Amino acid sequence: MKLGQTESEYDDIDLHILALLQENCELPLAKIGEKVGLSAPSVIERIKKLDDNKVIIGYRAILDARRVGLDVTAFIGVVISHPKLIGEFEQEIAQLEGVLECHHVTGQHTLLLKVKTANTSALEELISKIRSIEGVDRTETMVVLSTHTERTQIPLHYDATQTPRRPRRNGEKRIHLKGVGA
Repeated sequence: MKLGQTESEYDDIDLHILALLQENCELPLAKIGEKVGLSAPSVIERIKKLDDNKVIIGYRAILDARRVGLDVTAFIGVVISHPKLIGEFEQEIAQLEGVLECHHVTGQHTLLLKVKTANTSALEELISKIRSIEGVDRTETMVVLSTHTERTQIPLHYDATQTPRRPRRNGEKRIHLKGVGA
């Protein structure tokens, strides 16, 4: 594996391991190995390479925001007055609690933020802080009423139906035994 590889440059085993980790990063290595046809040490070696190549950038628990008191989700479109102020805005916004995502986008907004707050008063306070950042021309807030689909997993395309084969070592040849047990 090389830094900067695309999904198509990883084999099906790598992609299957990544899919399993996205689904449950607490899955024991032996269980992952069982599912992909490798030993636990081989799985850890592949995971280490994926970590080293920055394909895996972290391991996290996914929380139910409402159960920890964050009942309001909103998207905030932000218009920045001048492109040279975008970097400063991004640095300041990263410090604000409640801002989950900040995306530089095309269209009527310069940036699109995803935020979560405890209530509408906290949302109003957060919007005030955002509007006070230098270069913010205007904001447009869309409060989420309900969420049908929210994914954290990146779709990976691999063939999980193929039986993985252990790579041959040092010119090792495959031996076919005929009549064993007959």
